[in-house]
Amino acid sequence: MPPRHPDTLVPPPEDVVVSSKRVACDGGSRTLGATLGHPLVYLDMGEDDFVECGYCDRRFVLSADPHAENEYLDPAARPPEAH
Repeated sequence: MPPRHPDTLVPPPEDVVVSSKRVACDGGSRTLGATLGHPLVYLDMGEDDFVECGYCDRRFVLSADPHAENEYLDPAARPPEAH
């Protein structure tokens, strides 16, 4: 069994301030790129002002000055006649 280091702190998950209630996460670090990431997932805050990624625990927090939602930014599929 590997040695344990009780005095070593695990850093908290990253908080990312965003301007939209819909976000995408691939787990990539801004400093390291997406090389150590996870599959791309789309997250929606719903009625809350934050959402957490189920893969990497990154927390996306809505900014104090959010942008209005735009259908163009909606990651959901659209019917063929909408194209």
